[in-house]
Amino acid sequence: MDPTKKEVLLEVKDLCMHYPVQGGFFDKTKGVVKAVDGVSFKLYKGSAFGLVGESGCGKTTIGRLILKVMKPTKGSITFHDDVIGPIELVPLSNKKMRPLRKKIQMVFQDPYASLDPRMTIQQIVGEPLRAGGRGDLRDYKNKIADILLKSGLSPDYMDQYPHAFSGGQRQRIGIARALVTQPQLVVADEPVSALDVSVQAQILNLLKELQRVFDLTYLIIAHDLSVIRYLCDTLAVMYVGRIVEIGRSEDIFNRPAHPYTEGLLSIIPRISTKTKPGKMLKGVVADASNLPTGCHFYPRCPYAQEICKKEYPPLRNVAENHQVACHFDLNLNGI
Repeated sequence: MDPTKKEVLLEVKDLCMHYPVQGGFFDKTKGVVKAVDGVSFKLYKGSAFGLVGESGCGKTTIGRLILKVMKPTKGSITFHDDVIGPIELVPLSNKKMRPLRKKIQMVFQDPYASLDPRMTIQQIVGEPLRAGGRGDLRDYKNKIADILLKSGLSPDYMDQYPHAFSGGQRQRIGIARALVTQPQLVVADEPVSALDVSVQAQILNLLKELQRVFDLTYLIIAHDLSVIRYLCDTLAVMYVGRIVEIGRSEDIFNRPAHPYTEGLLSIIPRISTKTKPGKMLKGVVADASNLPTGCHFYPRCPYAQEICKKEYPPLRNVAENHQVACHFDLNLNGI
């Protein structure tokens, strides 16, 4: 997919989410946790964009900020609506955001915790419709039945409760709920990590098929690189609140330019013993409340040099539509 030929759906600029660390007798602020620190990227209509990184890197926080579950410390999030045009989401009140919620939906990680056990499947899937005004009862039920079918479930299940379903079926219900309003953007936070391995492939295939049917745009948040590779055409690798590499998925998988990306890829089982393994990640993730000077990754980096301890590298182009935040390049410099 060539981004230059696609229309922008969502644009994130210099997004930050900082949490004050308080303590002492007077509960004074004694530090800041930089959960998200200056993140920028674009989502193109009809594409699937992946955010990947270890736990605590800030990827889930970005999803919540886009959905306006919380307000960022600074930065902008612009949604390019098909009807209204560009809308800046950050300053919107809950009331003004309400009409847009049907256009930006979410698939949650845990299908057991995200479905209310007291509600029937019809009530759960129809909840986003009711929030925007249910309208005609027959049309309301037809929409629910149709999306259930497209999600691989029988409309006969509408009067049953979540406890009667397996984890994979519950996730299909969650997907149906997200798509019943025909959104333009779907944020999927670890959509298969809570499922059995035998079921994961079914849900991934379903997500891919639904993207084709509805021309959906996905923001996929995951730590499993295999999931990202299967679903996403564009990928951003995050480390303690910042993007360290961004580009086309295949480019990054075939030619990683950042040592952290190389380390993440080394975790994936190799198909061939002839495939050159990357260097395994060592050490622990940097503390977001007490970040090292210079490049935050240098204490774990096998290629670190003196400049890495002093200067944080900005994102720079290493190829077409491929950027890396590193003073060096694993490919061009041969390190």
